[in-house]
Parts: sequence; C-alpha cells; structure tokens
Amino acid sequence: MALLRYWMNTSLDGFVADADGRFDWGAPDAELHRFFNDQERQVGTHLYGRRLFEVMRYWEDQPAEPDRPAVEVEYGEIWRATPAVVFSRTLTAVGGPNTELVREFDADDVAARKAAAARDLSIGGPELAAAALRAGLVDEVGLVVHPVVVGGGTRFLPLDLRLDLSLQEERRLPGGVVHLRYRVRSVEPLA
Repeated sequence: MALLRYWMNTSLDGFVADADGRFDWGAPDAELHRFFNDQERQVGTHLYGRRLFEVMRYWEDQPAEPDRPAVEVEYGEIWRATPAVVFSRTLTAVGGPNTELVREFDADDVAARKAAAARDLSIGGPELAAAALRAGLVDEVGLVVHPVVVGGGTRFLPLDLRLDLSLQEERRLPGGVVHLRYRVRSVEPLA
C-alpha cells in the first residue's frame, strides 16, 4: 500500500500562512526549489483542498518566460504530470486532464485510493489534512520549517489531536530552513 504524506512549508511557530493569508516568507531559492522538485517526483497523486489547489494552479499554465529558472520550469512539468484530486464543495470545475473534482472528503474513498496506488499520495491543505489525520489515514507528516515567526494565521496541524510521531529524516536546507519528516505512530482525538 502507498503512503499518504502530509507536508508543507511552515513558519517556526507552525503556520502555513500568516493572519493576512500571506506565505511569501516561504518562497524558495533555487536550491530549496530543487529539494521541492525531488519531493514532488516521489508523489503519484496529489489530494488538495480547494484553497491550496487554487494556489498550485499557477503551475497549470506556467508562463513561458525566457528568463524563468530551469528549476521552476522543471517543477511545473512535474506538477502537471502528477494526477490531482481536488476536494471542494464550491468549485464547479477544476480543468486539466489529470485533475478530478470530489465534493466531500470520504475517509473510505481516500483509504481505497491509498490501497490501489502504486506510488505515494500527498495531501495538502490544512483542513483536508486534518480530516485525513482524524481518520487515521496520514502515514507521514513533513514540515519545511522556515526561520520566521508569523504570530498567527492558518495552522499546519489541528489543535484537537495528539499525534505521536517518529522522526524519519531531518535535513538542513539553505537559508536556515529545516526539513523534518515524521512517521505517524498514533493519532488520538483530544476532548
């Protein structure tokens, strides 16, 4: 069975976006972008919440700028080649031949996708990932921690769960960024 991996850029205080919805503090340089490309190559299917999908759509119609760094062009190629499932109650269409729209999160459906997958799946968007965590479906949690404290905003992890984790990988990246990858050992709802 494939793994379901939840990983995103986070601030040191655990937010994926600040109180104004900004996440520009996580913009990668070329070396960090190569790391992201390597991570994306491991993914067989993306599971996205609506908001994250709308951000990632940038790569769908990546502008052909002559001075665009090769690492960004490569990321766009990897992203477009990877099938995506978008969970949204409000979108009417998602476009793209590799993209499927699903109205509601269904733990049994996601479990079946994992069981049938030949390659790992990634889940993105804190609300969608929280639902998958609560259902016990997430196998790995990965953080790309940036050296910034934003003081509030959209949390990477929900506050209503206890996760017992086992560190699988740690890696220092450029600019003081650290990648941490954990295996989920157990999930316990908090009362």
